Amino acid sequence: MLKNQKRHHCSDNLYFSPMNHQDTIIALATGSGSGAISVIRLSGPMAIELVDATLQLVSGKVFKDQPTHTVHLADLKMGDRLIDQVLASIFVGPKSYTGDDVVELSCHGSAYIQQQIIKLFLDCGARMADPGEFTLRAFMNGKMDLSQAEAVADLIASDSAAAHEMALNQMRGGFSHAIESLRKELLHFASMIELELDFAEEDVAFADRGEFMNLVQKITTEIKLLIDSFSLGQVIKDGVPVAIVGAPNVGKSTLLNALLNEERALVSDIAGTTRDTVEDQLRLGGVLFRLIDTAGIRETQDVVEGMGIERSLKTMETARIVMQLWSSATDPKQIAQEWTALQAKHSGQACIGIVNKCDLLDAEQSQALKQTLPELMPISAKNPDDVSSLKQALLHLIDTGALTTQSTVVSNSRHYNALIRALESLDRVQEGVSSGISGDLLAIDLSAALLALGEITGAITNDDLLGHIFANFCIGK
Repeated sequence: MLKNQKRHHCSDNLYFSPMNHQDTIIALATGSGSGAISVIRLSGPMAIELVDATLQLVSGKVFKDQPTHTVHLADLKMGDRLIDQVLASIFVGPKSYTGDDVVELSCHGSAYIQQQIIKLFLDCGARMADPGEFTLRAFMNGKMDLSQAEAVADLIASDSAAAHEMALNQMRGGFSHAIESLRKELLHFASMIELELDFAEEDVAFADRGEFMNLVQKITTEIKLLIDSFSLGQVIKDGVPVAIVGAPNVGKSTLLNALLNEERALVSDIAGTTRDTVEDQLRLGGVLFRLIDTAGIRETQDVVEGMGIERSLKTMETARIVMQLWSSATDPKQIAQEWTALQAKHSGQACIGIVNKCDLLDAEQSQALKQTLPELMPISAKNPDDVSSLKQALLHLIDTGALTTQSTVVSNSRHYNALIRALESLDRVQEGVSSGISGDLLAIDLSAALLALGEITGAITNDDLLGHIFANFCIGK
């Protein structure tokens, strides 16, 4: 057995110990539990040496002599006892995910085999990896910047085509390149301002103020576009909350079931059947919608139903889309009044007005309804074509064109807050230039803007920030 490396207990400070990055770490890279195949990942300066001490290549060769990016069949033993026959993939640093030597062992997916293999390497001197530590090492070794590292977690968590596309674009450096381009342009003029300070006694101007203002305005415009994209980014990342609301027995639960194409909510002719919110997910055009069926809104003496109605009203406040249903039996004048009131109350949200149960109307009644309420959708939740039209209306409300044109979309709250701070600093810079303030005061706000932009990519960072970001990763990534 090899001499044990220094062990560390898991803590917030573990990531940043100077000794820590010389450890060889190990973790299960695939999901826990039994399966056909599991992958166990090692990374660190002793990764290959540890594998040579525990694996016997079927070819009889020495593992450390094999070229990088090759795969080898091997017997993995604990003493004389065979644990499993594995495929060992070798990636010699810096040409690896982490930048260090990496070995990935593909073994059979028995939970017992996983435990035995990990225990064997721990006994030989490796230690368990912390959440996100493989990706942290990739960041520390310059394999990716901080926003790309965060995109790895988003890519793993993506559950729609749009979320996948957005995370993939960021992981490939689309967002990083946009930020670094802005930062480099700003840095040039910041250095000119600093140079002026060095020659303050000579009263020399190195930074042309007119050109400088044009640059700041250009960067401000681009930052505003990134900030504006955050709303779309959050929708794509977390899903679009859609509240299905209306009075009892207008067909809310029936519509939910029709949209999902399954019996998700209980349907009954008895008013007040739904007493709490019922939520499920619907994917349309690569976008995730979170449909929330709510309790029918009405006056009631029932305490439990009243609690459900209160929750429905709160759901309407937080939803991005409010889908209001009326029955075709409702007086059109009442519908028109309630629709106007709904739009006024929820002016910051998208609203879809729906008149349901139109299959109960004759042709003349249907025509009259369309003329009286042209803004509303007349449907029958039992008609697949009407449900399909409603799905298209939902998708139309969410513009994902920015993704298809490869534009940068911000989805991370940390990035959004940093952009806000950068914009505020640049606004102060513009005010300062316009009022003719001294270069030393301009330099303060320029530095603040550069700091905010640098925090996004990790050009400027601190241990607490890294600890917070990577602690939210899964172990093994």
